[in-house]
Amino acid sequence: MLKIGITGQEGFVGSHLFNSINLLPQEFESIEYNISFFSNEIKLDTFVQQCDVIVHLAAMNRHEDMQALYNTNMDLVKQLISSLERTKSKAHVLFSSSSQEDRDNLYGKSKKDGRILLERWANSNGGKFTGLVIPNVFGPFGQPNYNSVVATFSHKIANGEKPVVQVDGELKLIYVSELAGEIINKIRENKSESLYQVPHTSVAKVTEILAYLQKFKDQYQDKGEIPMLENNFVLNLFNTYRCYMDVKNHFPVKFTQHTDPRGSFVEIIRLGIGGQVSFSTTVPDITRGNHFHTRKIERFAVIKGKALIQLRRIGTDEVLDFYLDGDEPAYVDMPIWYTHNIKNIGDEVLYTNFWINEPYNEEDADTYFEEV
Repeated sequence: MLKIGITGQEGFVGSHLFNSINLLPQEFESIEYNISFFSNEIKLDTFVQQCDVIVHLAAMNRHEDMQALYNTNMDLVKQLISSLERTKSKAHVLFSSSSQEDRDNLYGKSKKDGRILLERWANSNGGKFTGLVIPNVFGPFGQPNYNSVVATFSHKIANGEKPVVQVDGELKLIYVSELAGEIINKIRENKSESLYQVPHTSVAKVTEILAYLQKFKDQYQDKGEIPMLENNFVLNLFNTYRCYMDVKNHFPVKFTQHTDPRGSFVEIIRLGIGGQVSFSTTVPDITRGNHFHTRKIERFAVIKGKALIQLRRIGTDEVLDFYLDGDEPAYVDMPIWYTHNIKNIGDEVLYTNFWINEPYNEEDADTYFEEV
């Protein structure tokens, strides 16, 4: 079993890579990391000593003082190399570089110079080195005004602000889960590669991205409708957008009931997409779920009885509680990377309608069990 350490594990790409590696416990073991290790040689050496593989993601991406950014990134690389040398490590080091390597800016220079130093260490000390040139990355939980234009636009639109397109450039993009998959494949290959150009998986203009995000706001956030998701890029963009909504205050969403002497009628979901609709009954005090998805879109609609739906984002401790009552039918949608469950907290049988955007496939279930 390979022991993998990720510097920058607390960051956007690092946290996704960490979570993806933890979905493969038969193949990999994650080594504990904290940014404070770079301020303590003993802790950094202990971390490095344990690792068969080190993915070096720790870096500063933006700063008003570009020289300070360059110095910070180079210091991190030099500290890592010093630790590798002190511990006589033969680890496979993978380094996240950037398509800005050959541009005339200090960020790109910090990436190129750092890559050259780490490759030189590997060649001189019997280690392995892979330099990853990474295109524009987007995905859930990125930091607005820092990680990507998708994060910035999604945050602004979901919170009622109006983004401004300054330059309508064409972007070569990769979804963060796809990038994690690329890195894991390079770990599995276990060979040196000075410069690997991570392939982009989609191309879109800034105005195209903005138009999609505005559509998600109108159709999904405001009206509860699942929009047409014509390809994986749009699905990934939609799942990214959903993570910038205020989940705690958006859900549960009450349905519109149409009542007459015969009874009542409620539209559960309006779709621009297919999927699977299920129905369940749950006896009192029973809990269903306690699992999460990394790509699926799922809706729980309570139509009879009383339920507690709980959500917790993977890697965090905060649990969101939503109380639903069939007397006022309502739904909660499950964001990706949130483990979730539903419990019958009433005295009668609970009736729940479930919708998910793809039929269940036992060989690719995208369902990972973890207690809320």
